[in-house]
Amino acid sequence: MKAEDLKNKLIAVARANPPSDHVPPGFQSRILALISVRPIQDLWAVWAKGLWYAVGPCVAVMLLFSAWAAFGPLHQKPSVDLAQQLNNTLLAAVDQDNNDPTW
Repeated sequence: MKAEDLKNKLIAVARANPPSDHVPPGFQSRILALISVRPIQDLWAVWAKGLWYAVGPCVAVMLLFSAWAAFGPLHQKPSVDLAQQLNNTLLAAVDQDNNDPTW
């Protein structure tokens, strides 16, 4: 809801109900002043602030994994042919016996 619409609705409700003795003098003026002074929150700024806070940990994790990939034990020549294992896994369903009654 926009601040101007809220202000108009509050003024309309206040005019419909006359002030009683229980309301301190100047109460309406203070409330309207607080509503008009309150800044409108920018949701894009909130998202940007959160993303900037996340930059540091993301860079740290990226550097950690980069160092692990460059200097870790997997950097040596692999003893297992991963391409052959992937090929065997993907073609396992094709290589099954077609006379299998469990279909």
